[in-house]
Amino acid sequence: MHESAMEFGAAFFDIYMKDVKGLTIVDIGAQDVNGTLKSVSLSDNNYIGVDFIPAKGVDIVIKDLYSLPFDDSSVDVVVSSSCFEHSEFFWLLFNEMLRILKPDGLIYINAPSNGTFHRYPIDCWRFYPDSGVALQNWGRRSGYNCVLLESFIGLKKTEIWNDFVAVFLKDENYAFKFVDRIQNKLPQYVNGRSYNSEVISKFVEPSQDEQAYKKLSAIINAINQIMRQ
Repeated sequence: MHESAMEFGAAFFDIYMKDVKGLTIVDIGAQDVNGTLKSVSLSDNNYIGVDFIPAKGVDIVIKDLYSLPFDDSSVDVVVSSSCFEHSEFFWLLFNEMLRILKPDGLIYINAPSNGTFHRYPIDCWRFYPDSGVALQNWGRRSGYNCVLLESFIGLKKTEIWNDFVAVFLKDENYAFKFVDRIQNKLPQYVNGRSYNSEVISKFVEPSQDEQAYKKLSAIINAINQIMRQ
């Protein structure tokens, strides 16, 4: 798990679950690859790691990602980091997350908005600023009263990844319980959305990669002009 994914995951636990104990947390894609969300989660909760293979950080090995081995409305929080891009039908996985959640349960998703082709065992998708709204609308179309609490694109530091981060609530009637946002704590993001607002905070059109490419092209052009003199 890369540095910014760990940082955003830690912020989620700190903001949405601070001082809460006794929760059941399910981590989809939980095997420890250079770190895991469990290492930044809060203690005194029942943390269950789910993945396809036996590995460090995995408590339950599954065969079907679209049929999670949990009862309806039995889980408090579902988290998934660096996994959705590897799911062929991530919208079906999203519905499974909603199914197993209690009405006031939360979903945290971190997935790449850019980056290299990396197969574990497949690599299918990248997620952009409107992806969270699309998932919210898909959940509602599927019969859930779910709502997007926030989403944004994280700014990369020294790594190649820009993270798409989104937090969902299974039933909008419980939105009053969650008033703070990751965006309020970690300012290194663009194209942020927040519950009950149509405003896109820190709106930008060119991606961070595109901006870097334009700067590099300008430098190369300037050097070429000097060389021609």
